[in-house]
Amino acid sequence: MELLFLGTGAGIPSKSRNVSSLALKLLQELNQVWLFDCGEATQHQILETSLKPRKIRRIFITHLHGDHIFGLPGLLSSRSFQTGEEETPLTIYGPPGIRDYIQMSLKLSKSNLLYPLEIIELDPQGGELLLDKKWKVTYLPLKHGILSFGYRVEEPDSPGELLVEKLQAYNIPNGPIFGQLKRGEEVVLEDGTQLKGTDFIGPTKKGRIVTILGDTRPNPNIQTLAHNADAFVHEGTHDSNEAKMANKYFHSTVAQAAQAAKQANVGRLFVNHISARYLSRDVHNMQKEIRQIFKQSTIVHDLMEIDLN
Repeated sequence: MELLFLGTGAGIPSKSRNVSSLALKLLQELNQVWLFDCGEATQHQILETSLKPRKIRRIFITHLHGDHIFGLPGLLSSRSFQTGEEETPLTIYGPPGIRDYIQMSLKLSKSNLLYPLEIIELDPQGGELLLDKKWKVTYLPLKHGILSFGYRVEEPDSPGELLVEKLQAYNIPNGPIFGQLKRGEEVVLEDGTQLKGTDFIGPTKKGRIVTILGDTRPNPNIQTLAHNADAFVHEGTHDSNEAKMANKYFHSTVAQAAQAAKQANVGRLFVNHISARYLSRDVHNMQKEIRQIFKQSTIVHDLMEIDLN
């Protein structure tokens, strides 16, 4: 599981930051990539990475501001030429209106997709999505100028590992018996010894949690979505000196992001959606500030990849 930040800027592209998009790479877990938002030129950013568009199987849109969706028509169209002979379906989730936007863009540009596309408009009040292999995505509205969602992605728990060392005393050859015990079954050895699989399985491995927010002011739903998350992506459009401006335009400061991470007891915080007004030295100072609030904080940059394994 990796987070790949394709665009980390706010509002408009700059020389150092493209607009919003990030990929949650689940190649080992599901052989899929899930994209969150798709701002202008997202497909250009993808060209700078090893990410394959045919692996993108789900796209989650946080809200319908242009810096989060203007890259969708181009990416959807280009994907038709990058999936080969195999039809790889794609599902898009987002606020009401996302279907009209996509269908009209494709219709007026006479773009014919060569793969199945499903568009699901989400309940403005929030809800849950039960997806492949018991993965769950919870979404809730945030506090922005228009409906903006935050998403909580939960990996299912994994069975514990077979405690091979504990079995060495029984001189069991590597083979079907190991598989039976791994499944928790009872087996009888040639000498009549009875073994219960559950006695030789380690503790269940807790699934990881990743929370990804759209644009937002501070609000209670952030804590619900981020509680005990392993990785937490929160916008930080403004520095702390511009808290009034952030509030006026329904955004957050980097300090507010760090405070939310601390309160939610997350593992790591990744701050994105940085205003183009800030130069590299400003971002460096903002980084120092938020680490004083929450140590495991990082202000991300374009094409940064984070291994969550």
